[in-house]
Amino acid sequence: MDAIWGEDHPLDDFGVDPFHPFTNPRPLTRVGGRSKNDLHAEIRTTCPKVPGIYGMLDRRGRLIYVGKSKALRSRLLSYFSDANAEEKAGRIIAATRAIQWETQPSEFAALLREQHLIRTLTPRWNVQEIPKRQRPVYLCLGRSPAPTFFLSRLPPKNVIACEGPFHGAGRMNQAVDALNSFFKLRDCSSQQTMHFAEQLSLFQLEHRPGCLRMEIGTCLGPCAAACTSDQYDQQVMAAKSFLDGFNDEILIELQETMELAAERRQYELALHARERFKVIEFLYRRLTYLANVRQTYSFIYAVPGFDGCAIWYLIRNGEIAGRMIAPKCKDTYAAAKPELKHWTMLLESPEVGSSNNAVHGEYPHTLSLISRWFRKRKTDLQQTFLPSQAGRKYRSQVSNPRHYGTVVK
Repeated sequence: MDAIWGEDHPLDDFGVDPFHPFTNPRPLTRVGGRSKNDLHAEIRTTCPKVPGIYGMLDRRGRLIYVGKSKALRSRLLSYFSDANAEEKAGRIIAATRAIQWETQPSEFAALLREQHLIRTLTPRWNVQEIPKRQRPVYLCLGRSPAPTFFLSRLPPKNVIACEGPFHGAGRMNQAVDALNSFFKLRDCSSQQTMHFAEQLSLFQLEHRPGCLRMEIGTCLGPCAAACTSDQYDQQVMAAKSFLDGFNDEILIELQETMELAAERRQYELALHARERFKVIEFLYRRLTYLANVRQTYSFIYAVPGFDGCAIWYLIRNGEIAGRMIAPKCKDTYAAAKPELKHWTMLLESPEVGSSNNAVHGEYPHTLSLISRWFRKRKTDLQQTFLPSQAGRKYRSQVSNPRHYGTVVK
């Protein structure tokens, strides 16, 4: 996690919001109390029923949990329900001495803000209290000179491909083992020296493999000069096509292995192949879906605000790439034209619509958020348009301000 606060650092505010295009920050309110009842009373009387994010602070003022809601007051009051006393919500509120919230113009804005705060502030109940097996991970292909599949908590730089995040560390570890075995890629430590067959050496030395995988046929053996770099690179490209969502050969092989083992009554082998098949099938479905999002989700998303603070978000290859205040009049539309021209150039780049999952913007973690959002809210795609259509969109927004949640003067 790219945390910016130490664990013992008291929280003053939530910090800068990179997805907030307005000059003035969003309203921030903090309430405290000596007892659970005091907190409950403060929230009931002061917290609005609008979208926003909230943070729970312990007795030392440290942030222990961040959440979001489309109706802040209702969500915060639910923490005090007797039905939640023994649940996670009850344990969180038991450790809470103050609550602060920040209203957001929309549920979408609150979702982006929540994700950003969890990544940068890493509150204990959002991160440390989550079992390791449930923490999100990224599936990566990289680490030269002999690339391999591996998992990372954050999207690393300088990799061939990176996809995610995925939940279920145990399941993803199984996937990594299966993928490295099928594509015959190494899984040894980065400290292991690689020796490709075409590399010349002063002395004729015999390079022994660092493990048994080469002998059983599940690794090309780049550590033992058993393959050339070109041969290894061919397997890497095949592995990348799997991450791109275009190569299901591993599923075909696992299906055949499972059926053949069952036919020969090798039930243990059949069960092992079946478990791997289930893991890879789940992963491949997810990869093909994200590949489709990356190739088709490049547009402006117009999001109305309950308080008139409507925002236009630039989504490029399924990731948040920019934001601006939605124009409300001729003057603000004219002021937005230079940025819209820049957005047009970004969306006309050859990388747009590409299946290259090694190319990410500044906020790669928003890909999964965007994919989930539009999967649940398909009708919101009607609020999307290209920068070249911004003039028409702006005029229809002005003629029907109620629909877009803006206030036209």
